[in-house]
Amino acid sequence: MNFFSTDHLPRRERLGVLHDFVGRIVARRQFRPLDDEIRIELGAVALSDNVMVCKARYSPIAGKRTREMITDGREDYLLTVHDADCELAVEGREPFSVKAGDLMLVSEASVAEFRLPHVNVNVVSLGFAQLKARLPRIDGRPFYHAPLGTAGAALAAGYADLLFRNPAEAQAADSRAASHLYDLAALAFGAAIGQNTSFDRTGIGAARLELIKKDVQARLKDPGLGIGSVAKSQGVSPRYIQRLFEREGTTFSDYVRGCRLELAHAMLCDIAALAQSISSIAYDCGFGDLSHFNRSFRERFDMTPSDIRAATMMRYER
Repeated sequence: MNFFSTDHLPRRERLGVLHDFVGRIVARRQFRPLDDEIRIELGAVALSDNVMVCKARYSPIAGKRTREMITDGREDYLLTVHDADCELAVEGREPFSVKAGDLMLVSEASVAEFRLPHVNVNVVSLGFAQLKARLPRIDGRPFYHAPLGTAGAALAAGYADLLFRNPAEAQAADSRAASHLYDLAALAFGAAIGQNTSFDRTGIGAARLELIKKDVQARLKDPGLGIGSVAKSQGVSPRYIQRLFEREGTTFSDYVRGCRLELAHAMLCDIAALAQSISSIAYDCGFGDLSHFNRSFRERFDMTPSDIRAATMMRYER
């Protein structure tokens, strides 16, 4: 991951370093602060197929891709989503307000200027050729807008954020993750471009499944974790989730149980958790029935929880 922060830079150097970082990692921009504060953090994860996933935190700032800058030949698109309302003007048109959560797709071959308040933003750089393969009419306009409620918009934003927060996993999946992002962009912007989109719908499901799995992993200790609550948080039906897991030859319940068993195994191997009883660990990992936990644990690891705890204690005693 490439990372930049102004925190340890003298104020007079911050804009210069920002220009250099963004110019090298994404594309040239002309920045100017909108108040006396200049505090910025930027991170970027590179994938294959001309994909770059970025996350930034800005103090109030304006940025412009000028007519001189677009002679660099870049024609990729930037997909952006902000957590606060901002202002965008493209190709000399009147500025318009982009609401928090809305997606924008802006060509790097166009003159564009944005004005941001204190904001967090996810940015995905997408190759023109790969987008055009899915959206043949994309070069008809320099930018496209997909409101938050647009089909696929929230999923595209969520998947990009997932890849940034898990860079090692993203880079391990690499071309597959990049393909999912192109498919999600096609889904989100197909209607705005006014055409039938060309993308692999199994890729959309795979991206959704990754988000569902991360949702499950974050809530393993929640006794109320169930397919209904996950479906509600993801904005899909329980049956849709079931179908996604069925494609992988498993079920939602089996996946949850497997994750909880892995968590319990890790806790039993942790010397710092020796003071915690096996039953307490089982309940903390979401198992309400101790006998069911013991049976499932032995089936999974071919050892009992007591066996694992005993091995951990031997390491501790050494």
